[in-house]
Amino acid sequence: MRIGIDISQIVYQTGVSRYTSELVRHLLKIDQQNQYFLYAGSLRQRSIIQAFAAQLPRKTKLVLTLLSPKLADFAWNRFNLLPPPETDVFHASNWALPRTKAKLVTTIHDLTFLKYPETHTKYSVAAHTRHLKLAKKYADQIIAVSESTKKDLIDYGIQAEKITVIYEAADSIFKPVDPRDVKAKYGLTKPYFLSVGTREPRKNLQRLIEAFSKLPTRSDLEVTLVIVGPVGWGESLKIPSNVQFLGFVPDEDLVGLYSGAKAFVYPTLYEGFGLPVLEALSCGCPVITSNVSSLPEVGGEAAIYVNPQSVAEITQAMAAVRKLNLSGKSLAQAKKFSWEKTAKATLKVYQEVVQC
Repeated sequence: MRIGIDISQIVYQTGVSRYTSELVRHLLKIDQQNQYFLYAGSLRQRSIIQAFAAQLPRKTKLVLTLLSPKLADFAWNRFNLLPPPETDVFHASNWALPRTKAKLVTTIHDLTFLKYPETHTKYSVAAHTRHLKLAKKYADQIIAVSESTKKDLIDYGIQAEKITVIYEAADSIFKPVDPRDVKAKYGLTKPYFLSVGTREPRKNLQRLIEAFSKLPTRSDLEVTLVIVGPVGWGESLKIPSNVQFLGFVPDEDLVGLYSGAKAFVYPTLYEGFGLPVLEALSCGCPVITSNVSSLPEVGGEAAIYVNPQSVAEITQAMAAVRKLNLSGKSLAQAKKFSWEKTAKATLKVYQEVVQC
């Protein structure tokens, strides 16, 4: 079987980027029989794509184009033109379905642009809506990363039998470690709560900061709120002195930050999966997260759940979490997910659509 996968998204520091790179790595580990062709329709950062392909566990065919990066990007994202060769199945890891005779599989991570359009730019809403219509019409099978996302797709009008739920996983690097070196590197001398995610409206950071500022005075003086993640868009935050933004942090440091945190706080308004929750659990870090969308699926019985619209609930959970011993539950819940399981289930989808 000739399997094509769009890896354009790996150039971004996002959950979709992590999903794409980990899925490809683990497919190549578990599957020694099939041929893999990696397509990079968006070539704005060609060197990153080439470096990724070079460190994969076995040889693949990286399909590039002779077009300039700007023209290649336009052809891919606007007209969905796929360069040769043809494959038996093509996996669009982030919706953009090419014009091809191959069986089409796509992964849909969330429908935030429909459920919370105010948290997206107008261009993003229009582009994602277009891609969703194409997926509904042309995809032979859609992978949803949670039961919550599957429900959203069914509500949109996609038939249930066309959707397969396959959970994501955390990288094996995420495990409990001694955090002292990382804390020293980032100047974290006080106990801290941690939040991770792109700084954008959907992540609900303003309510998180407000909730943190309402902790009892004694705790407020002793504890810092540390926020990790790149700047997104549309989020102008009022930042107290005891809130520290670290920006992008590499995974090897993020492991230490999770391991050393009093709790990971993630009051997001909506997630298709919520990978940072699973990363925190894998490091034995107590988790406070929202009681909406996919998050209860990921956190199971190991997390404390709050209404993300309620500043008071977030504050109460932050005040209470330090009295609870959740580390054991966190690690047990994290073990339910693995990229090997994700890759095996995805390969099964490829096989089934080709046989139809």
